Amino acid sequence: MNLILLAGPGSGKGTQAELLQMQFGMVHLSTGELFRENIKRKTELGKLAKTFIEKGQLVPDSTTIDMVRERLMQVDTERGVVFDGFPRTINQARALDEILQSRGTMIDAVIYLTVREDEIIKRLSGRLVCKDCQLPFHNEHNPFESCPYERCQGEYLYQRDDDKPETVKARLRVYQNQTAPLIAHYTARDMLIKIDGEGSVTEVSNLIQQALRKLIESQDIA
Repeated sequence: MNLILLAGPGSGKGTQAELLQMQFGMVHLSTGELFRENIKRKTELGKLAKTFIEKGQLVPDSTTIDMVRERLMQVDTERGVVFDGFPRTINQARALDEILQSRGTMIDAVIYLTVREDEIIKRLSGRLVCKDCQLPFHNEHNPFESCPYERCQGEYLYQRDDDKPETVKARLRVYQNQTAPLIAHYTARDMLIKIDGEGSVTEVSNLIQQALRKLIESQDIA
C-alpha cells in the first residue's frame, strides 16, 4: 500500500507517518530526511540540493523528484511507502505517478489532515528548543518544568526563526499557493480521505487506521 500524507506545516503529518510505518511496515519517505541523507553522503544530488538550501531557496522539483526516484529503487520500498512532504506540487504529483507506474504500482490513497490555520499558528509558535541538548518543548502541550539531564534551568530555551508567528504565516501562504491545489487534484481522482487532524496523536492515528481498514476491505489491498 502506498499513501501520501497531505497537510500544512505543524499538522502532525511527520508523527502520523512514523506511526503508519510501525503499524503497517511501510517505508516512511520524508523529503526532509532525503535531503539530509544525500547531503551527508555528499551525493551529486545532495551537493546540488545544498546549494539551494544554503541560499534559503526551495530545492527545484527536478532535484527532489530525482532523489525520490532513487529512493524508490531500493528493495525495502516494495512493501509500501508513506510519502511525507512529497508531492508538494502538481508537477511532483504527476512525476510520482510516472515513477510508480514504471514499477507497476500506484498511490492507493491520500490522507489529508485538516487543521485550522489558527491552530497551526498556535502549535508552531508555541514551540521552544534547548540550545544545549536540542530537546523540544511547547508552551502549552509540553512546557519546560525541569531539565531531564539536570544541566540547566531552562535558560537555553529559544524559539527557532521558522516557528515565529510571522514566519509561520509566511510558510502557510507558501503551502496554500503550492500544495493546497493538490487537494483538488486528488479529490477529482477520488483518492482523498479527509481526517480531522486537531485531536490528540492517538485520536488522529485511530481515525487514519479506521479509514485505511475500510479502504483495504473495499478494494482488497494487500
